[in-house]
Amino acid sequence: MKQFLRLIVLLGMLAPFSNASAQDQPSYAYIGIEPEIVTNYLGPSATKLGYVRVMIEIMVSDVDQLELVEHHMPLLRATAIEIFGRQPEEKVKSLTGREDIRRAVLAALQDHMLQETGAKVIKDIIFTKYLHQK
Repeated sequence: MKQFLRLIVLLGMLAPFSNASAQDQPSYAYIGIEPEIVTNYLGPSATKLGYVRVMIEIMVSDVDQLELVEHHMPLLRATAIEIFGRQPEEKVKSLTGREDIRRAVLAALQDHMLQETGAKVIKDIIFTKYLHQK
């Protein structure tokens, strides 16, 4: 019983420290670009098209920024579609190319948000679905 009481007292002493650190951390939030992106890319010959199907989740540093991102979602979606549409087949199909595309989409989305709102707003993006076919 004494050990139990000591544990409760110890936890009570540590509680203010755990709350302070939780408040200092950002409250990340995610919003998906919906519906998922389905677009074409050029294959090795101009007569063949491939397509890519991607689901993108946008990460923001604060829950309060979700409404701002949602407001600009048509611009963000169009930008992602445009970037995927001009990628060569080799890039779409390789893992390193996929990461290059992710970084290009992230940079473009951050630039658009900076132009529209004065802040980058978008912390990161994640491809939660990534399918391609030629």
